[in-house]
Amino acid sequence: MFKKSQNTEQTGSGQVGIKKKSKVPGVMITQFVEEIPEGKSHPDFTRKPIGLTIQEGKLAFFKAIVIGDPQPTVTWGRNNGDVSDTSRYVFKYDANSNEHLCEMANVKPDQADTYKCFANNEYGKATVTVVLNVIAVGFKKTAPPAGEAKEGELKAVLRKSKVYRQQQPEKKDAAIDPKFWELLLSADKKNYESICAEFGVTDFRWMLKKLNEMKKEREEEQATVIKNLSNLKPIAVNPDGTASFELDLDMLEPSSRIFLFKDGVMIPYTKELGENMKHSLKNVGRKYIFSMRDLLPDDAGLYQLDVEGVNVFSTEFKIPMIDFLVKIQEVKAMEREDAVFECVLSNPFSKIMWVGKNLPLEQGDKYDIEVSEDKLIHRLVVKDCMVVDKGIYAAVAGIKSCNAFLIVEPDKSGDGKKKARKTTRAGGAGVDLSKIAQEQQEKLQKDREDRIEKVKELKAEQEAAAEVAPPVAQEKKDEAPQKDTGGTVPEVSNREGPEVSIELNPAGVDMGVGQKLEISSGLSDVYSIRGQPVELNVQMNTECGGAWSRNGEQLASKGGLAITKDGKNHKLSIKSTSDDDAGVYRFEAADCKTEGSLFVGDVPQFDADDLHRFSKPVIIKVGQTGAFKMPYQPQDSLEVKWFKDGVELKDGGGVKLVKESNHSRALFKDCLRSDSGEVKIQLKTPYGAVEATSRLIVLDKPGPPEGPVEVLETTSSVIEIKWNPPTDDGGSPVTNYIIERQQVDKSLWTKLGDVSADKTSYRDRNVVHGKKYLYRIYAENPEGLSDALETERIRAGIIILPGPPGAPNVVGVSKTCINLTWTPGDDKGIQITGYQLEKRKKDTNQWIAINPFNEPIEGEAYAVKDITEGAEYEFRVTAINVSGAGDPSPPSVMVCAKNPNMRPHFKAPEDFMVVRAGNSLRIKMIYEAEPTPTIAWLKDDEPISPWISIINVEGSSQLVIPSSKRSDSGVFTIKAKNSSGEATFDIEVRVTDEPKPPGPVELEQTVPSKLVIGWAPSPDQELDDRLYYMVSEHDSYNRMWRTIADRLFCNTYTVNNIFPGREYHFRIYAKNDMGLSDPSGSPTWGINSNKVSMSTNVPSEISLERPPSILVPLKVHSPPKGYQLYMTCAIRGCPSPNVTWYLNDFCINDDSNYYITNAYGVCSMYILRVRPKDSGEYKVVAVNSLGKAECSSKLVVKVFRGVHAEISDSERSSSNRKRPPPLDLGDVSCCLPYFLFFILLLCEQEMMRGMSVQPLCPEIQFQLSLGDAMQRK
Repeated sequence: MFKKSQNTEQTGSGQVGIKKKSKVPGVMITQFVEEIPEGKSHPDFTRKPIGLTIQEGKLAFFKAIVIGDPQPTVTWGRNNGDVSDTSRYVFKYDANSNEHLCEMANVKPDQADTYKCFANNEYGKATVTVVLNVIAVGFKKTAPPAGEAKEGELKAVLRKSKVYRQQQPEKKDAAIDPKFWELLLSADKKNYESICAEFGVTDFRWMLKKLNEMKKEREEEQATVIKNLSNLKPIAVNPDGTASFELDLDMLEPSSRIFLFKDGVMIPYTKELGENMKHSLKNVGRKYIFSMRDLLPDDAGLYQLDVEGVNVFSTEFKIPMIDFLVKIQEVKAMEREDAVFECVLSNPFSKIMWVGKNLPLEQGDKYDIEVSEDKLIHRLVVKDCMVVDKGIYAAVAGIKSCNAFLIVEPDKSGDGKKKARKTTRAGGAGVDLSKIAQEQQEKLQKDREDRIEKVKELKAEQEAAAEVAPPVAQEKKDEAPQKDTGGTVPEVSNREGPEVSIELNPAGVDMGVGQKLEISSGLSDVYSIRGQPVELNVQMNTECGGAWSRNGEQLASKGGLAITKDGKNHKLSIKSTSDDDAGVYRFEAADCKTEGSLFVGDVPQFDADDLHRFSKPVIIKVGQTGAFKMPYQPQDSLEVKWFKDGVELKDGGGVKLVKESNHSRALFKDCLRSDSGEVKIQLKTPYGAVEATSRLIVLDKPGPPEGPVEVLETTSSVIEIKWNPPTDDGGSPVTNYIIERQQVDKSLWTKLGDVSADKTSYRDRNVVHGKKYLYRIYAENPEGLSDALETERIRAGIIILPGPPGAPNVVGVSKTCINLTWTPGDDKGIQITGYQLEKRKKDTNQWIAINPFNEPIEGEAYAVKDITEGAEYEFRVTAINVSGAGDPSPPSVMVCAKNPNMRPHFKAPEDFMVVRAGNSLRIKMIYEAEPTPTIAWLKDDEPISPWISIINVEGSSQLVIPSSKRSDSGVFTIKAKNSSGEATFDIEVRVTDEPKPPGPVELEQTVPSKLVIGWAPSPDQELDDRLYYMVSEHDSYNRMWRTIADRLFCNTYTVNNIFPGREYHFRIYAKNDMGLSDPSGSPTWGINSNKVSMSTNVPSEISLERPPSILVPLKVHSPPKGYQLYMTCAIRGCPSPNVTWYLNDFCINDDSNYYITNAYGVCSMYILRVRPKDSGEYKVVAVNSLGKAECSSKLVVKVFRGVHAEISDSERSSSNRKRPPPLDLGDVSCCLPYFLFFILLLCEQEMMRGMSVQPLCPEIQFQLSLGDAMQRK
């Protein structure tokens, strides 16, 4: 059972302590009252302080924002101490941002603690805690803790700061950097080999055994602070320019402290995003992500993550010294084309990161990543570009990057089908990258050679200086007592040398008129080797007495210290210096004083075993890292220097120097063969210097064999070549040579075989007579293949050229192409591989090749397209075989490049256009004709207005009206005429605009559940015969607008399914080719609105007889010539009226050119294809016994002068005998319901009276079924 926690908060009398939950995690709220008055609130934090890890001496601060009514009072505190010292803690409040600040300037390690922020008002209290960690200046992970550790705590201290030392068997001579083991403990098994190669470890069995032991020990340490550790990802550069590593970590105590180290030095970091610190540690669940931004070369090093002093992860961040000589450029590619990004680096680099849309790209079906052999040129190919591939692409090499846009232009050609993939490539750097890379490679090689040359010169100078140094030094020693310019730094001999000589600096006192005492040469600082003698000299301007003192104590001659005086010279001698002799020495004579310090120490020394291990050469392969390490004893004023071939090394480039208090390391990264040489370390103090020497041997593939290649024999079946061995064998002897061959004009290189190292010639017996060959010769040693030595072209046997072909014959001519054929000549027993064709323009002497020599024409025919219209040419052809090109053929006849005469005709014309009024009207007609025709434009068979622009170019003519009007509608005719004939074409143009809305809308209900909508026509109805209407409905049940009718050519519509109790709204739109008009709204139709009153007085008799009447009249039609035509109208009457059709007052009921039907009141007339003579006034007359009704309309047939099909009268008569298309009821669909509703109303009244209704006549039954179908439609 868990016990309920008690509230220990102190509250006033009458107050309660109610715990509340804040929206901000980590905030504790205590409410003092049970109910808070309206408008008031207890304190709360909207922004809590953020935990901070900061370096000693920096400005630390916490920010908090609180809310509450009344305004809370904010105070600060800490767990282990107080914050009352105003010199260390400053509390501020910013009224503008409502921020409360706690600032600690020049923060100290003793201020590291858990801090609390309190917010109080009369209704409650809010509390939040925050941790401050302070990193001591100079603190290192391997440094001992401050203060003296107790004897019992010594092992624990050493355990936390443990550095693994190599404990090798006796057979292991070279010392291994502890960093090697730190990396292996956190590395994946697949990376073991590369890490061992970097540190020069070759005994993998010993390494694995040692690593397993270390892992067990490390896991025991980690088990004290963590539960689980997994998913370790080493540090790497991200596409956004930051570097990060991550791991999944489950700690035993969530509050355990996490520390970050770089090369053993603790670094500060932040846990919040958006902060300005360089390093950050983000925690999401069990995942911890360490990030570093604003990358610099100094950021390279070993990064470690510790939990409470226990290392859990180590990773090394390497930054190659590299830059972009040629950056990637913007690429514009067509859709389905390949895009290429290229760059050139300043130094060889095996693989760079390519990024597209902030995501790393890999080799695959979509991307090709290519690297040149010298590793300087890097290329990204985006294959089969689509529009979605556009964006920013970047190349990242180390911490350097460059980016550019990829623009993909859609391919708008074609008919909308999927385009075929293109074989072309877009983009590239726009410069010769191979040339730039070659120049850079030569520059790098030259720099390496210059450095080697300088080292050799410096070494020679040092050797020469060493030969003359002893007499010069002796000469200077003899002259030293005569100098009066002051002393210098003491010259200390070797450890077993004689006594130390000391020269003193002058320190004089101004002399007056009389003889005044002054110091001619005073004391200066002196460095002496422990156990060696030393002398301190003071020279006065006159003889006088004086006193010597050390650290304020008077000195006298005793033991090994002697004080002597020789005239003006005063000397203090120490026979054997010790640490007790060190101090500040002073000489006083009257009012004159001079003083200097004596320092006693030892010359640096190396351990004999360490010196023996260091002296062994380090042997590595090219591209690997050579590591040298030398331990030594810590010493004050110790200066460590590294030299290679006599030249002092500096940190940077491919060299990394690490200098610690007890050891120093030199790393040579990505070594080349030229980096081999002598490596020396020098330890120097004011007491002396000591050196240790080793060698770096870099094994590489050999250099290329030496040329030039000598051709010993060449026949029709044999080629024998000879070469010289390479000058550089790469540190290992050459084992063999590899020979490759390529036939000229082919891309494939074939390996011929191997040759032993003692033989430098090869005999190729598999050659073809007349063919030319290239040979490559490689030298091979255990490290790999050398670069190739490539020969010049070598021909097998003698040259046999083919005879000349026959003169070319001209078989076809146009202005863009001339077709030629020819007959082959004598091949002289060797197969002809192709032909080269040449052309010569009239009145010139130069023959120009049409096809390249290496791309011969395979057949005896060719179409020449590289010609100029109207120019005259002659042609000749040359046969080609493996030996080369023979003599050219005789020239062909002179031929002129022009088209044959052709009658004009138009290509893919359009005969109808719709243009919005105000927009430009452009009619473009493309034609073919020879010679060029004259073009004329007409409008409605009249010349066009002068303000209409006509643009004529070769092959096309364009009519342009910048701003069209409705009056520009009509039939435009183009005429093209030349000497071969004439062609015309008609284009009907309709200039219109968005229609004006219909007039007022009226609603009427004739029967229940049906509603008749009527509206006034749009003002554009008379101007536009293609205008129609659309009806939308909105009711109170569905609450949304929906279209219920479209393409209505009348001004009424009947709506079915009108339910009582709902409210209805209707909108009427006018539509044409340009679009929709604004709507005309109807009045609201709802409950008790225009309801039909049900009459209770049913007439005793119902009579259906009535005279004829026109429900839907005929409509005006104006179809183009050759189109089909329907004319329809709706007639009612009982008995059924007799219907007669008239054209210009002539009856056409019996004319076979017109198909006339009367389907129960719907009268239709159908013409298969209208003719100009069908134009006129059509009239329908309906007659029965009760009366007569008629309606009429006009038909105007438009005649176009385009290319239209004609139909003969015989064809019309035969087609009339066929059954016409189904009846078109579009003209009567909107008005037929009037009659149907009337019939239904009568039936309903008869049923209410209980009368039996006789079956309706077939006509009425047909109309009822037809009406229902129309309503459903």
